[in-house]
Amino acid sequence: MSRGAPRGANSAPSQRPLADSQAPDEGDGVDTSPSVSDRIAKTTCYMCACRCGIDVHIKDGKVRYINGNRDHPVNRGVICGKGSAGIMQHYSPARLKKPLKRTGPRGSGEFREIEWEEALALATERLSAIRRTDPKKLAFFTGRDQSQSLTGWWASRFGTPNFAAHGGFCSVNMAAGGLYTIGGSFWEFGEPDWDNTKYFMLFGVAEDHDSNPIKIGLGKLKARGAKVVSINPCRTGYNAIADDWIGIRPGTDGLFVLALIHELLKAGRVDLDYLLRYTNAPVLVMQEPGSADDGLFVRNDAGNLLAWDRVAKAAVNAADPEAKPALTGSYMVNGRRCMPVFQLIADRYLDDSYSPDAVAERCGVAADTIRRIAAELAHVAFEQTIELPVAWTDWAGRRHKTIKGRPVSMHAMRGISAHSNGFHTCRAIHLLQVLLGTVDVPGGFRFKPPYPRCAPPGPKPAGKNLQPMTPLEGMPLGFVSGPGDLLVDEAGRPARIDKAYSWEAPLAAHGLMHSVIRNAWAGDPYPIDTLMMYMSNMAWNSSMNTVETITMLTDKDPSGAYKIPFIIYSDAYYSETVPFADLVLPDTTYLERHDCISLLDRPISHADGPADAIRHPVVQPDRDVRPFQSVLIELGARLGLPGFVNDDGSATYRDYADYIVNHERTPGIGPLAGWRGRNGGSIGRGEVNPDQLRRYIDNGGFWHHEFAADQRYYKMGNRAYLEFAVAMGFIPKAEPIVFQLYSEPVQRFRLAARGHGQLQPPEAERGRIEAYMDPLPFWYAPFEDEAVDLQKYPLHALTQRPMHMYHSWGSQNAWLRQITSQNRLFVHRETAGKLGLADDDWVWIESINGRVKGQIKLIDDVNPETVWTWNAIGKRRGSWGLKDDAAESNRGFLLNHIIGDQTAAGANGKRYSNSDPVTGQAAWFDVRVRIVKCAPEEAGFTEPQFERFAQPPNVERSPDMLRYGAAFRMKREAAE
Repeated sequence: MSRGAPRGANSAPSQRPLADSQAPDEGDGVDTSPSVSDRIAKTTCYMCACRCGIDVHIKDGKVRYINGNRDHPVNRGVICGKGSAGIMQHYSPARLKKPLKRTGPRGSGEFREIEWEEALALATERLSAIRRTDPKKLAFFTGRDQSQSLTGWWASRFGTPNFAAHGGFCSVNMAAGGLYTIGGSFWEFGEPDWDNTKYFMLFGVAEDHDSNPIKIGLGKLKARGAKVVSINPCRTGYNAIADDWIGIRPGTDGLFVLALIHELLKAGRVDLDYLLRYTNAPVLVMQEPGSADDGLFVRNDAGNLLAWDRVAKAAVNAADPEAKPALTGSYMVNGRRCMPVFQLIADRYLDDSYSPDAVAERCGVAADTIRRIAAELAHVAFEQTIELPVAWTDWAGRRHKTIKGRPVSMHAMRGISAHSNGFHTCRAIHLLQVLLGTVDVPGGFRFKPPYPRCAPPGPKPAGKNLQPMTPLEGMPLGFVSGPGDLLVDEAGRPARIDKAYSWEAPLAAHGLMHSVIRNAWAGDPYPIDTLMMYMSNMAWNSSMNTVETITMLTDKDPSGAYKIPFIIYSDAYYSETVPFADLVLPDTTYLERHDCISLLDRPISHADGPADAIRHPVVQPDRDVRPFQSVLIELGARLGLPGFVNDDGSATYRDYADYIVNHERTPGIGPLAGWRGRNGGSIGRGEVNPDQLRRYIDNGGFWHHEFAADQRYYKMGNRAYLEFAVAMGFIPKAEPIVFQLYSEPVQRFRLAARGHGQLQPPEAERGRIEAYMDPLPFWYAPFEDEAVDLQKYPLHALTQRPMHMYHSWGSQNAWLRQITSQNRLFVHRETAGKLGLADDDWVWIESINGRVKGQIKLIDDVNPETVWTWNAIGKRRGSWGLKDDAAESNRGFLLNHIIGDQTAAGANGKRYSNSDPVTGQAAWFDVRVRIVKCAPEEAGFTEPQFERFAQPPNVERSPDMLRYGAAFRMKREAAE
């Protein structure tokens, strides 16, 4: 049933809204319930990626107050400090006010204001010339926006393969690791069963992502007495309230997880029935070394995967529900040797190299602790099972009277993803979940619609046959299943500027945004004409090796022309990247525009039903700015892009709001799933509803569908759910989704490296492909560990963001700055003592890439071989509307300055992007450092420092003292 009338979201009666919320008059003259607003507008927050529902209180046309929407499925009324401080984001002095054209040297910040017509004409002229000649010479990359289904489609219609968003430098290892294994992943793809889990493990989770849902969930766990185990080098936020904190050494999470698997296999504590029903564990794998199909699945003439029937003593269709597959053993099929996937798993992880004693020192976790955690997992999974009295039918038509579950759940994020071994670590965590039988079961990890999907899902990335004035044959981003899907030329050279989907990063599902500036500067693999970026601070905290990145953005060739010829940038604020643009298209704040949080992109679903949401303008801009999505749509029309113009050449869409309602990606399926059809009576599929946005606004800015009880679990094999997913367009057929513990697509790359198949890697890449494209997860040391002198650089260095800030946005916010305006380097007390350091000392933090200066803070709850700091606090003078004496510019520092964007030269003499070799995920957390106390005369200020940016024309002056709200109070008091 679809979401109907609003209702109280908090289940406890004491948490429901009071019928009369007016406080009584206490006779002291204090009004405890003042009138806050003239009206309340309900929309979606954008102060992090949570996408919570908010009530925005408007008074005299200004934002007066923001609180959580109690009926919203994401946050259920909860709001964090970031969300409340959205007022200061909206009224920031750093807001851009008008389109800008560069007048001084790139990087100086010298601009003149221009009109929108001139700005759009400049962009159109430039982009038209590219499209007429060589579309790939436009590189279009976006940051933490939430409109990637639009921006990706625009790039596809333009005809450039050079498109990606922030995921490549954020958490593509997490996404790809899950999507290639279970057809889903953590965070936006799934969530723990907060109401039923009894044992919860957090891997590498900081507080800035998905914070309100996790806080709500952790509150439930603590109230019920469930155990929370945190695996993280730093004990902050969620990790600080864990019952058991495992202060692991960075980059060794995968080794720790595989040791847990070793113990579970050794004890026989795995869910064999679950493995047989929902995974490829019984599928036979060819074991014929040297052959062209070694390591591939065994199939019959019809292409069906085969398993060995232990009763019939013969190879049978692995999908036959009547089969009795064997999980172990070695068999001959048509004269060739093969083994079930599970046998390969057992052979690998039962090896002594994965035993707790073998990995303890490397992980920094005692062997007994590893054994204890494994025993606890097994005990909860197999001795404390859950059984819900709900009947359901599986994909094969078998009726089950109850839904059974193993109440162990897990959540992982960027702390494990942002390493050069992150893909296999993420796969290892999913393997652990599946061996325990805890995926999409009561008490376990649960999929959020539209997941799960086939592992890996479709479609393939497009960009093989590029022609002027011609759209791509599909979308720029996708999922490859073998070498034939790569975007490379006949010589094996990358077809994309970021080298995604090449032999250097085969499974780069989100692209490599962190490589774009270097590759464009170097003309590798080819020069580009225009770099167009949106909402990504690539000249500062979104780039590795920031000092060199700044040089690349301003470097010129011998003729005096910039090596990156033209840069178009859109942002709402005067960030560190704006001064490097040649043309600036000013964006609105999130309270002034439409946005679509879509099932085509990154929806707000939870495990009990799909959901999506919108933003809409709750106030009007007081500046000459436009929403970037609407600007992009207008550019599409001016360029005549197919899909953006009608047959007569007129614009198909008036603006982004019009696009949200009227665009159809396939017949009947558009950006929003709710209130489809002429009368708004359909969900998922249906005709365009002209009144759709109004229906969303009337419902609080979101749509939510509740699953029936028999659709909520076992989505990978639940007939009722699978049929619903087909009807909604999530999957093409109501067929079971089989978890891929062994990844055949990855093995195809290994075979290519061994000389098999039509498409093989260049000779220089064979060894790398052979080593890292392993069909089963394995662990290897992060690349920097192998490249530096660990005696000289003994410490790991990490960054994360505080719960009250998010990316660059938060550290310009007047209210949030009062909480943190300077970051420190957190150092373990014992480590500092050995180095002769005291609290508040100023130190140089040095890596092989350079050095940065900051102040330290001594703590106890951190891995002793690890130092860490808050990211994106340090700012460059002249940016973000901050005064020259701001702590962020003088005492705050940015660790990015010393994180290399390339690896050391390998055996083939080549330097690669400092990324995971499978997915291209940026390896932010691999850097090794040493810390050295500053000389007395060096203390008191951060380095490196850069020339101050000039201020944009008509810049708003930052207040000496902020008294926001005083005007509301004075007006109220005057009225009294």
